[in-house]
Amino acid sequence: MPHYVLRDLNFQINPGETVAIVGHTGSGKTSIISLINRLYEIQSGKILVDKVDIRDYNIEGLRKHIGVVLQDVFLFSGSIMENITLRNPDITKAEVVSAAKMIGMHDFIMQLEGNYDFAVMERGSSLSLGQRQLISFIRALLYDPSILILDEATSSIDTDSEMLVQQAIDKLIKGRTSIVIAHRLSTIRKAHKIIVLDKGVIREIGTHDALLERNGFYAKLHQMQFADQMQTAS
Repeated sequence: MPHYVLRDLNFQINPGETVAIVGHTGSGKTSIISLINRLYEIQSGKILVDKVDIRDYNIEGLRKHIGVVLQDVFLFSGSIMENITLRNPDITKAEVVSAAKMIGMHDFIMQLEGNYDFAVMERGSSLSLGQRQLISFIRALLYDPSILILDEATSSIDTDSEMLVQQAIDKLIKGRTSIVIAHRLSTIRKAHKIIVLDKGVIREIGTHDALLERNGFYAKLHQMQFADQMQTAS
């Protein structure tokens, strides 16, 4: 008898909606993202995109329309411009500047030595975590994916950067079908729908306010996180 990581999952994301997935470590959040990107093939059931089984899409074509922003942003040794465009010659500087302004990163880049030609050290060590994350948002905006996935994109961000990053996320997901895997529950209050996972099973689905009123699994997660934040602050 196989042991399935995810069991009895059934949910729908409408075009333009932002859906957050929350749960303890090991609850299956990242497994869902891996299946959507076909990093693993589905063993049972199916995932539909525009009413088409994802297994019927060409993998390259499927992934071209899905943008993933990870917690650990990969930056290589090169300029800011190269790290944003991934050295794609079809992306113009005007497009990069426009995207950087929308994300709120342009003014910071213009203060760097060389501006968009500023040399980024290997793995982005010359930039803060928040700045690296914002560069990854510019990348995602430029490639304009139909489906945007943010996988723990704010979990390692310092408090000072969190507001700027959250503002950038709000702009990035506006009008776009988005899936947000959230560690900080404060970042998903505006989600159209929150899916609460536990050990591979959906425990609750609802909005932030509705789930708090239910005083169930999500409310307990929220209370635990709030208590942790209070202890850290003290």
